[in-house]
Amino acid sequence: MNVLHREKIVLLGMMTKMPVAGVVWQTAHYLVGLQRLGYDVYYVEAHARTPSMFMQQESDDGSGRAAAFIDAVMRRFCLAGRWAYHALHDDRRCHGMSESALKDLYASAALLINLHGGTMPLPEHYQTGRLVYLETDPVQLQIELHENNPETIAFLEPHCAFFTFGENYGNPDCGLPVSDRFEFEPTRQPVVIDFWDHLAHASVPAPPAEAFTTIGNWQQPWREVVFRGQTYSWSKHHEFLKVIDLPRRVPAQPFELALSSYAPDDARMLESHGWRVRPAMDFSMDADAYRQYVAGSRGEFTVAKDQNVRLRSGWFSDRSATYLAAGRPVVTQDTAFGNVLPTGEGLFAFATPDDAVAAVEAINADYARHRRGASAIAREYFAHDVVLGRMLAAVGMRAGVSV
Repeated sequence: MNVLHREKIVLLGMMTKMPVAGVVWQTAHYLVGLQRLGYDVYYVEAHARTPSMFMQQESDDGSGRAAAFIDAVMRRFCLAGRWAYHALHDDRRCHGMSESALKDLYASAALLINLHGGTMPLPEHYQTGRLVYLETDPVQLQIELHENNPETIAFLEPHCAFFTFGENYGNPDCGLPVSDRFEFEPTRQPVVIDFWDHLAHASVPAPPAEAFTTIGNWQQPWREVVFRGQTYSWSKHHEFLKVIDLPRRVPAQPFELALSSYAPDDARMLESHGWRVRPAMDFSMDADAYRQYVAGSRGEFTVAKDQNVRLRSGWFSDRSATYLAAGRPVVTQDTAFGNVLPTGEGLFAFATPDDAVAAVEAINADYARHRRGASAIAREYFAHDVVLGRMLAAVGMRAGVSV
């Protein structure tokens, strides 16, 4: 007699490298979304990165604290016991499950997803031919492939399928070089909509705050790439400076930036141009406080990295997807995502300061309509069953249980 069973999917992640709410939510949407599609889902970290954010001094048990963090996240999303933290940087101890149980999990999994491409493939990950690369930040890798970087090629080869948030990759207006060795499929951030829309559409919903907001880092002066003689930056502050006068141009509309990686002089400069500034870490260590900040905003105004803007990668922010899911309109810098997502109602792409002003004014002229538009885009384009269903279909899997 055949017995129904749920196929296993392992998500290889890196929450302990960046233990902040945005990364927690990004990871949780994959875990819970895959579980709701009928899979037996596990989260694993198996890397050699020292969990420095959990350590105040060298003698601290960073691995133990990192494992406790993962355990708390998994319990928060009703996935207790379905995780492992393999401390390859330390004593190679396996937390959460035994090393033998982890190897059995790898061998029995129908799919292993290398989220962010952040895990160095180990033989136990790819020995069954089911390891999938899922890139959330395009550009650097595509340029390294163009340059035939041997380390990049060796890193990718153990994977059986390749996905990228660069949804414009391969199109005529995209400046990224196309690999003839690895075929990338477009994907985007999945969102479990009810995690967000119940806050926006409760029976007695709290009114949105007056400010357009966003959450992120101000200066990150690394990860620049050079391609065909041009330098493309990673730090978003270069792009914010292009719209620095936006609050003065829409004086009745407040704008607030919740930031990390900024100095007091940066805050004073922004405030002198009319921006509100607050430390993102005030709420970024708490998943629920982070969600409430998003849902309590009027909408999101933000920029993208220069790499994605000028090369027109089609990248779209996982954070912006949650603003949409919460019924909050989004105004963000054009990366060519308009080639795959609808714009003009609930979601706007801007290329110039004039575009940004026009988008904010359009939203405020009919706020209710643009809130509905934001929610509709989230449901149609970002819902977990839509995004993950397509990704699974691309690797020959389907939602639901198997016999």
